[in-house]
Amino acid sequence: MVAETAPTERPIGTEDLGPLALHPHLAGTGRWQRFTYSGPAGSRRYFVYTPAGYTLDQRVPMVVMLHGCTQTPADSAAGTEWNPLADRQTFIVVYPEQTIGDNLLSCWNWFLPEHQARGSGEAGILAGITQQVLTSDTRWNIDPSRVYVCGISAGAAMAVILGATHPDLYAAVGIHAGLEYRAATDPSTARSAMANGGPDPIQQGTAAFTAMDGRARPVPTIVFHGTADGVVKPVNGDQVVQQWMQTNRLATDDAYRPDFARPTTLDSGQVPHGHAYTVARWSDEQGTVLQEYWRVTGMNHAWSGGSVFGSFTDPQGPGATEAMWEFFAHHRNQLSDETVAAHGARAADASSIPH
Repeated sequence: MVAETAPTERPIGTEDLGPLALHPHLAGTGRWQRFTYSGPAGSRRYFVYTPAGYTLDQRVPMVVMLHGCTQTPADSAAGTEWNPLADRQTFIVVYPEQTIGDNLLSCWNWFLPEHQARGSGEAGILAGITQQVLTSDTRWNIDPSRVYVCGISAGAAMAVILGATHPDLYAAVGIHAGLEYRAATDPSTARSAMANGGPDPIQQGTAAFTAMDGRARPVPTIVFHGTADGVVKPVNGDQVVQQWMQTNRLATDDAYRPDFARPTTLDSGQVPHGHAYTVARWSDEQGTVLQEYWRVTGMNHAWSGGSVFGSFTDPQGPGATEAMWEFFAHHRNQLSDETVAAHGARAADASSIPH
């Protein structure tokens, strides 16, 4: 796994609101703190939301939420409303931060090869942040089998990359308005993929399996996409689902053989005074739902069911945050004894973190 160093903490209070000054409606009654990660792949700030009433005797899940372009962690938290859900369900939420110093639009650089491989670039940084929180056992008590990653747009594309490069770290992946693994390898192909779709998803599914590099396992995925998305065109939602079908088929030695055109179940719904939607689910041979795909009719490039207090949200869509959490809650990462032991060793090393 990626080497890590102890985080430096600077809790944000009334004397230094930072990005929270722009979001007086940031939901949640727990603790919002800022940290810095520095490791071999680079450094980033990140924010952690600890739910109200949480104590260290509770071993809890963790959700890593990756914001989209032009967004901040606080903006993302306000719009998705992960924090109040964390209060109700008791889990930790981690919000890594990409700034204009990292990308002119604060986008995660999902379209460059150096960020698409394990331990390299932003994939390595984000995995390092995840591990740092996971092993900070004087602050939180995280269940290593229940660590999840999700994101919107560029953040969703990075979540796909993390699912492929770190299947031993993330139990399941949530992808909202994202793209398939390695949909692009430079800015030009990124623009093309967003507008027209990426390469053959079977090919990219095989590439994602190769990226697992001896750690292959079926990675449960839940995908949301609006049928009127004008930024990341809807074909990309289809391709993400098809890519993971191929990756998971290979990871199960052909035991999982889904048919994109014939889901195990297909349901439809309507948000009162809002968008209609369909939900397709594909199950493995044990009947466990391994992939879930929400198509939201008429929704543009926005977090479905999100709050008006965040950017890129559509309150008239079905709740993506609740749906992702329900999906995540059904999946655990069956870590090997060796991996669990490694997590324990890192936790011991992190015990000197100031608190």
